Amino acid sequence: MRATGLMLSCVVTAVTWAAAAQASQPERFATPPPAPRPAAPAGRVLFTDDFSSAALEGWRPDLDGVWSVWRGMLRADLPDEKQLRSLIHAGDDAWTDYALDFDVCMMRGVDKGAVLRIEGQTGVGVDLRGGSYQDVLVHVREWRLGRVGVTNPNGTWQHVRVEAHGTRWRVFVNGELKLDRHDARRPRGHIALAAYTGGVGQCTVYYDNVVVTALE
Repeated sequence: MRATGLMLSCVVTAVTWAAAAQASQPERFATPPPAPRPAAPAGRVLFTDDFSSAALEGWRPDLDGVWSVWRGMLRADLPDEKQLRSLIHAGDDAWTDYALDFDVCMMRGVDKGAVLRIEGQTGVGVDLRGGSYQDVLVHVREWRLGRVGVTNPNGTWQHVRVEAHGTRWRVFVNGELKLDRHDARRPRGHIALAAYTGGVGQCTVYYDNVVVTALE
């Protein structure tokens, strides 16, 4: 009876802590609006996930406890500290010409996006930044390929498509071409989705409808 009572006390404590956390940080635990319905892929599919399974099969997170499947969406949540980051990887280092489509909804923070053609520790980053930035930034580490303004408030879904075809990079946001650049330094590599607290020290972000198609 004493063990049962102790177990019940632990459960009550955990539930009380979770309720207190949700009350003090409502945005962290807020439910995003329903994700858009995915369009039929155009081209040969290399990888796809709508997160109907919680197993995260085919994904490789670089940190434990950041990435999870929540109500049919991929969720990333980082501690409230500045300049923390995490990537969840998928795909094949032999991929060359491909398009990455995904839907993303930021609930807390600014920085969200993806990295393409990753080999080793480096790839081409595509950051859709909210807050005071309201832009999309394409870069290889600190070297900027391009930047253009894009309105993307928190709490709304945005559809991002990135095409890596030879040396050409094209970025679409909500169906509109935003960037068209050339860069020859990253010929191949896999993908990753990103979570980053940046200077604001917050990141709770959701992803859905991830599709990688070959560009023949």
